[in-house]
Amino acid sequence: MPLHMLKMCVGCDSVDDLREWQDNRVLRGEGLFHRTRNMPKRAAEILDGGSLYWIVKGEARVRQRIIGLDPGVDGEGTRFCLIRLDPLLVETVRQARRPMQGWRYLEAADAPGDRDPRHKDEVEQMPEHMQKELRALGLI
Repeated sequence: MPLHMLKMCVGCDSVDDLREWQDNRVLRGEGLFHRTRNMPKRAAEILDGGSLYWIVKGEARVRQRIIGLDPGVDGEGTRFCLIRLDPLLVETVRQARRPMQGWRYLEAADAPGDRDPRHKDEVEQMPEHMQKELRALGLI
């Protein structure tokens, strides 16, 4: 089973914000990656089909397949890792998550499932408090 990563999506209020930000990066030719300070020690497991799950407004809402983990050193000698991402954003069943710094490993068994796009419109028409309650019960 692949190992995933979990990361806060700072500055985004919605999946559409993340999509727009990433589309603009691609249009500018900047490449699609997230820079982090630490190289994952379990890189081989992540590269075996893992995804980066983005937390937006307190919920894991969307994932992107991780296609590379590239270590590097900047001009000041500080090490970093570029998490290269597939451009496809896959919305997931929302899963409440607490704020955190950096990233965390996410075991496949604990990862939220992909959202069924056929039910997206029905769910989004419900009041937010009802959506949260149904999510807490594991029904959506």
